Amino acid sequence: MAGMGPAPKAEGRKVRRNKDTIAQTVLRWERAEAPELPDFRIEKGDELVEFHWPERTREWWQMWKDSPQAEHFGASDWEYLLDTALIHARYWSGNLSLAGELRLRVAEFGATPSARARLRMVFAEADDADQGRGRSGVPSARERYGALRSLPGGKTGQGKGA
Repeated sequence: MAGMGPAPKAEGRKVRRNKDTIAQTVLRWERAEAPELPDFRIEKGDELVEFHWPERTREWWQMWKDSPQAEHFGASDWEYLLDTALIHARYWSGNLSLAGELRLRVAEFGATPSARARLRMVFAEADDADQGRGRSGVPSARERYGALRSLPGGKTGQGKGA
């Protein structure tokens, strides 16, 4: 008897096609070293004055340089993070209206647990701590049931006729 259920949709009417419609661009990876926070001048009134990085921003910058994510940063990532450092400096100098932009920018680098989860980042030590059993730490099915064997003839002793 031919298929059960409704006939399949015509190709042009299907919503899911399960393939990328745009080809992926593969780039050559080049790790970049973290730059230092630059010295520069800003306009204050009619004159140029030396910009001073807040101590909190210097600490924040060092934290990013030392972070596990940093080994995956290229030159453009560090440039974007440098611009973000300026936003961080202005925020810590009292411009609280920049909080939203700062939050969005640091999320792009995996600054919080939820951002790392969204970016599918995990720490390698987590795999070592649970001996590869996954996130829950529960033993695998093989570990739980590996010693079980089926009875000869395929009967388990359960159900009708047992």
